Parts: sequence; structure tokens; C-alpha cells
Amino acid sequence: MIKILHLSTSDLEGGAARAAYRIHQGLQSRSIDSQMLVRAKDSTDPQVKASGHPLTKLGPISTDLPLKLRGITAQRMFSVQWFPDAIAPAVQQINPDLIHLHWICNGFVQIETLKTLGRPLVWTLHDLWPMTGGCHEILGCDRYQQHCGHCPALNSPGENDLSRRIWGRKARAWQTLNLTVVSPSQWLADCARRSSLLGNYPIEVIPHGMDLDRYHPIEGAMARQILNLPPERKLIMFGSGSVSSYRKGFDLLHGAVQRLKLEEPDLDIEVIVFGSSPPKTPLSFPCPVQYLERFHDDVSLALIYSAADVVVVPSREEAFGQTASEALACGTPVVAFNATGLKDVVSDRLNGYLAEPFDPQSLATGISWVLNHPEPQQLQTVARQTALAQFALAQQAQRYHALFTELLGGAGPVQ
Repeated sequence: MIKILHLSTSDLEGGAARAAYRIHQGLQSRSIDSQMLVRAKDSTDPQVKASGHPLTKLGPISTDLPLKLRGITAQRMFSVQWFPDAIAPAVQQINPDLIHLHWICNGFVQIETLKTLGRPLVWTLHDLWPMTGGCHEILGCDRYQQHCGHCPALNSPGENDLSRRIWGRKARAWQTLNLTVVSPSQWLADCARRSSLLGNYPIEVIPHGMDLDRYHPIEGAMARQILNLPPERKLIMFGSGSVSSYRKGFDLLHGAVQRLKLEEPDLDIEVIVFGSSPPKTPLSFPCPVQYLERFHDDVSLALIYSAADVVVVPSREEAFGQTASEALACGTPVVAFNATGLKDVVSDRLNGYLAEPFDPQSLATGISWVLNHPEPQQLQTVARQTALAQFALAQQAQRYHALFTELLGGAGPVQ
């Protein structure tokens, strides 16, 4: 039996962590020896080990120090990953056959550590950090295709900036890795192929999966009653850990709802935001807005998706878009922009609507198209069918199992 060790900063906190934990669960369901090593453990899974080493605890505290010492305020998430870690000895103690990397930032794994692990590596991409000089989202920047520098995320005027130096550290440390890259979407895979750091490695595409027995349609009226949501209004759902995130596009949803109410003033709508607290200065919507608390368990999330008439994912950039795939699994159509990883999840005018990037008016048209659809049940059915066909956890686990077996020299296909 093959033995897999997943390295992830967390097992449940955030979309990348939940995606990693689902892969771990899927492999366990196939009787594979799968373990996780994390900095922050939130689950009760005995096969998830939290690194309690002092270096691991100090990593998050020190992660922004190089920026602070240079007086730099990053315009978006930026990870230096300079602080030493204690990962290699922990890996040796577990002694896996293969190491599966996930989101490993926030001071968890130093860039130079990967070359010391001594095992075949598979890296599932959850954002663009593995291929850049420090930023996690490119938002139109293509400098990662060369060697970074003059970084817009750092507002740096010169070529030989911090991003160039971090790119250089990665290039030196990773040039001889035994590495296979996995992307959850075609868009992110294409970014990796164009990347100067990852472009020469094998790149596979395996969409994120989920347990479709947990994420399933729940009768809408019952879901609203449980969540104490209005029974009659059209509910527009938006989910994000922060409404202030430029990447998540809450401002674009705000503009779309304003246009929607101007064009259809009698449309009785309400915006429901889950996963984030209200901002200090809330945007003024032309309709009621409710902010729900963060939800981590699958049952609560399935209720939220099932209560909605439409889930809007107005992100400017998504590696995949788990909010969209989870909504579809619960039979709720999704409106998103026809860009980045969401193009792999939403099928235009079949299970939702793909709007012109990044146009609030087009987004409003898409929301209206869903809310006024003459056969909403058809949209809901196709949404669920999409999830069954593309996002089943068992299918994802089988594909990872086959990849791991191939990389470790196994014979024949994995059934």
C-alpha cells in the first residue's frame, strides 16, 4: 500500500485547506494510507498531525518581517517564506512514499525545504504563489512568465526588487525537484505551463471534488426556515472570507445589484453574505443585506446554498471556485464571470450564467436571467447533474490514486 503525506498550512481553515482535506478523505475512502501534516489543525481526524515545533509556531509571526523591514505594504497577499522550518525531520519520521504539497504559506514551509525532503512531490495548486515571486494572485500581471521584478503587488519601481529575489530563491531551490504539478482548472494549468518556474514540470488537471452525499439539494423553504431567511424574496447569495478582498469582487456584485434594481425596481431581492462580517463602512445596497457568520461544516453550507435562488461568484480571479461547485452540487445555479478557473465550473446558460469580465452590467444581466428563468427547476437539475458528473469526491480520489501509483512505478490502471 502506498503511503501519502499531505503538507498543508491548515486542514479546514480556508478553501485551499478544505480542498486538501477532501483529497485526504477521498484517498482514505480508497483504503490508502493518507496522512496530513499541518501548522493549524481544526479537525479531530487522528491522521492529521499538527506540527508543534517552535519554528512552526514562530513562522506566522515572522512571515511579514522582510516586508516591514523594507517599509513595504503589499497591495495584495504576498508570502516571502523565508523563516526556517522543522518540516524535513517530521517528514522523515512519518516516512511517506510520496509528499503531496498544498497551500504551504503563512510561514509553514520555507522555499528551500522542498529540495531536502527526498521524496517524489506532487503539488496541487490552490493559487499562483508556487509560480510567482511572492504574490498569490496575478490579476493580469504576466511577469511570473519571466522572472518577476518591478512587482505591482509591491509597488516597486525597480526590476531587482523583493519579488525578483524570491523568484531567484525558488529557481535555485526547485530546479532539480522530482515534481508533478496538479491544477484544479485548465486556466491555472495554462498559467503554470507559461510559468518560468513550473513550466518544465509535468502538469495534470484534476478538478476539486466533494462529498456529494453531504452537498446535495435541500428543500428551499426548509433551508430558509432553519436559517431564518425571508421565505418569499429572491435571495442572491455571496460567499467570501472577506468582503473587502479585491479579488473576490464584492464591489462588482454591489454595482450589479444597483443596476438590477434600476432595471427591475419591482424585483423583491435580498443579498445574503456568508463567511464574512460586515465591513466597517458597509456599501449601500438598494435592497436588504444580511451578513451570516462563518460556517465550516458541510451541513450548514449545504443549507446556505439550498436557500439561495442564485449564488453569485464575481471574483476577478479564482484558481477553481469551490463556492461555485458546492452551490451547483446543492442544485443552485451560479452567476460568475467568463474568466479564470470559474470557466471550468459554470456552463453558460445551462447551470448558470457567465458574464463578460468584469462588467457589473453584464453580471446584472446574468443575475436577472437566473431569477427570471421560466424553468428554474431545469437549471437546478442541470446544476446537480454537473456536480455528479464532474465534482464527485470518489472520481477525484481515483484520479489522484492513479497518478500517485504511476509516479511510484505501479503497474496497470487503478480501478
